[in-house]
Amino acid sequence: MHTKTPSFTLGIEEEYLLVDLETLDLAADPPAAMMKECRRRVQRDEQVSRELLRSQIEVGTRKCSTVQEAREDLGLLRNVIADVAADYGLAPIAASTHPFAHWASQKQTPRQRYRALTSQMAATARRMLICGMHVHVGIDDDELRADLLSQMAYFLPHLLALSTSSPFWEGHDTGLKSYRLTIFDALPRTGLPEHFASYSEYRRHVDVLVDAGIIEDSSMIWWDLRPSERYPTLETRIFDMCTNIDDAICLAALTVCILRRLYRLRLDNQRWRRYNRMLLNENRWRAMRYGIDEGLLDLAKGEIVEFGALLEEILALVAEDAAVLDCEKEVFRAREILQRGTSAHHQVHTYESALADGADPDTAVRSVVKGLIEGTRVS
Repeated sequence: MHTKTPSFTLGIEEEYLLVDLETLDLAADPPAAMMKECRRRVQRDEQVSRELLRSQIEVGTRKCSTVQEAREDLGLLRNVIADVAADYGLAPIAASTHPFAHWASQKQTPRQRYRALTSQMAATARRMLICGMHVHVGIDDDELRADLLSQMAYFLPHLLALSTSSPFWEGHDTGLKSYRLTIFDALPRTGLPEHFASYSEYRRHVDVLVDAGIIEDSSMIWWDLRPSERYPTLETRIFDMCTNIDDAICLAALTVCILRRLYRLRLDNQRWRRYNRMLLNENRWRAMRYGIDEGLLDLAKGEIVEFGALLEEILALVAEDAAVLDCEKEVFRAREILQRGTSAHHQVHTYESALADGADPDTAVRSVVKGLIEGTRVS
């Protein structure tokens, strides 16, 4: 039995899309000087990096001991990107898809890893015009990471539903709250994590793919939740990008609290029930399609339950952990998200309101981009 309490440190990675302030379309080839200046201002090169496409930029916080520290560091990163981008007539938007840009018009970042990925994955990689948020939680013991991997899978659809920000694709309202995952799921080694009885079993399966030359390392396993290759963390990857930074911090806080609660169950020789992937995938799909609107399958009851009731159960489950980690305010912000909607709701509302006011679809969808630019900035 593992007895050493995990560190439960926190790290957040966010991916932004860079848009031209005049056209509101993606900046397909932003100047290299912009990236250099962003790195100079944050003073840590690894905190700002290119993504697969040149119109994307990724940031990562430091390893943070508290949720508040993560909020401060992420806010700094967002504002640095926004300030530097503005000097070049650009702006970042924190959303998982651009409302009207076309993937075929984008340029790839010239890195060997990305060239190899595109060569292997062909068009499925070239159309990866999507962004997400990744939350790393420090869990130092490998066996504990493997144990919590399968238990945490139950909560992933709930977290996705609270984060949705990709209702549009190439100028069309898709009807989904998270269209992003329909694009991402075309890659292999995506979706909900597999179940492993131990960390060594997980590594044996990874090593089969590595030894066969299919992947370089486990960083090319892109599950919704995975043991990180680079850090002693569990990395939750199912989130859409949250336009509002405080929504992002809420979900990061909720993630670390859920994992701490599952760890406490382990200390009492208990564990969260493991459900079949078929049922978990049904909730994942419902979260993609409806977000927080139509409820999820309560796997214990075997019936659809409204999302608000499920959220209250989770908040009650982690209340003690939120108190110990001093992030009650951040965790309970989830109720505000439920009440006012996610970024996806706001985007669709902006679009429909513009149409109702007489705008044509092209003008209406551009008004969505304007709202995302404003919402991404941190005051």
